[in-house]
Amino acid sequence: MRNRLYTFYFAVIGIIAFFTHEIVTFLMLGFVIIALHNINSTLKDILKNMNEKKQ
Repeated sequence: MRNRLYTFYFAVIGIIAFFTHEIVTFLMLGFVIIALHNINSTLKDILKNMNEKKQ
Protein backbone atom coordinates (compact mmCIF):
# COMPACT_ATOMS: atom_id res chain seq x y z
CA MET A 1 0.00 0.00 0.00
CA ARG A 2 2.73 2.44 0.94
CA ASN A 3 4.61 1.84 -2.33
CA ARG A 4 1.51 2.77 -4.29
CA LEU A 5 1.20 5.96 -2.26
CA TYR A 6 4.85 6.84 -2.97
CA THR A 7 4.28 6.17 -6.66
CA PHE A 8 1.25 8.47 -6.61
CA TYR A 9 3.26 11.23 -4.89
CA PHE A 10 6.07 10.88 -7.43
CA ALA A 11 3.60 11.04 -10.31
CA VAL A 12 1.90 14.18 -9.00
CA ILE A 13 5.19 15.93 -8.27
CA GLY A 14 6.53 14.80 -11.66
CA ILE A 15 3.55 16.26 -13.52
CA ILE A 16 3.88 19.54 -11.65
CA ALA A 17 7.64 19.57 -12.32
CA PHE A 18 7.09 18.94 -16.02
CA PHE A 19 4.73 21.87 -16.43
CA THR A 20 6.87 24.23 -14.32
CA HIS A 21 10.12 23.06 -16.02
CA GLU A 22 11.67 22.02 -12.71
CA ILE A 23 12.82 18.54 -13.71
CA VAL A 24 16.15 18.79 -11.86
CA THR A 25 14.35 19.76 -8.66
CA PHE A 26 12.06 16.75 -9.10
CA LEU A 27 15.04 14.43 -9.47
CA MET A 28 16.77 15.88 -6.41
CA LEU A 29 13.59 15.55 -4.34
CA GLY A 30 13.37 11.95 -5.47
CA PHE A 31 16.92 11.27 -4.28
CA VAL A 32 16.20 12.92 -0.93
CA ILE A 33 13.00 10.93 -0.43
CA ILE A 34 14.78 7.66 -1.26
CA ALA A 35 17.63 8.49 1.13
CA LEU A 36 15.24 9.36 3.96
CA HIS A 37 13.27 6.17 3.37
CA ASN A 38 16.47 4.10 3.56
CA ILE A 39 17.51 5.85 6.79
CA ASN A 40 14.07 5.23 8.28
CA SER A 41 14.18 1.53 7.35
CA THR A 42 17.65 1.15 8.84
CA LEU A 43 16.61 2.81 12.10
CA LYS A 44 13.57 0.53 12.33
CA ASP A 45 15.81 -2.52 11.86
CA ILE A 46 18.20 -1.29 14.57
CA LEU A 47 15.30 -0.71 16.97
CA LYS A 48 13.91 -4.17 16.24
CA ASN A 49 17.31 -5.76 16.92
CA MET A 50 17.75 -3.80 20.16
CA ASN A 51 14.31 -4.86 21.40
CA GLU A 52 15.05 -8.51 20.59
CA LYS A 53 18.32 -8.40 22.55
CA LYS A 54 16.58 -6.97 25.64
CA GLN A 55 14.12 -9.85 25.80
